[in-house]
Amino acid sequence: MIIMIAAVAENNALGKDNELVWHLPNDFKRFKELTTGHYIIMGRKTFESFPKPLPNRTHVVITRQKEYSPDGCIVVNSIENAIKVCPKDAPVFIIGGGEIYQQGLEYTDKIEITKVHGHFDADTFFPEIDLSVWELATSTFNEKDEKHLFSFTYQTYLRK
Repeated sequence: MIIMIAAVAENNALGKDNELVWHLPNDFKRFKELTTGHYIIMGRKTFESFPKPLPNRTHVVITRQKEYSPDGCIVVNSIENAIKVCPKDAPVFIIGGGEIYQQGLEYTDKIEITKVHGHFDADTFFPEIDLSVWELATSTFNEKDEKHLFSFTYQTYLRK
């Protein structure tokens, strides 16, 4: 199963200057819980935004750069090749960025969204979720608090 996972603002903002524009510790914990032990597909810029590779995950990095070869990663040149190198019988997560989300949407079976309640200045956006293709299966609201400056909602979409 191919699962897209993202934290997305109400205006579909993902980030700016290759960084997130909010800090939600519980969303980081959820991301870790869901993706640990699995293959994660990402673009080169998303990979380079991490201080180091994420532990206990197999990184599949998509890039057009022919000589790109970070230690411990599988490097491919397309979303199709990324999917081919992943196991067919286990969850595989597409984790960004914007261009990879757009390319991966047609292959995705499930979308795990953290909807951040706010509008943000951004240069990278998540594709529009077409409700004629996707059905909202679950939704859990989280109120802002001392650790979270913004309210957010966990949403799971399944392909119809």
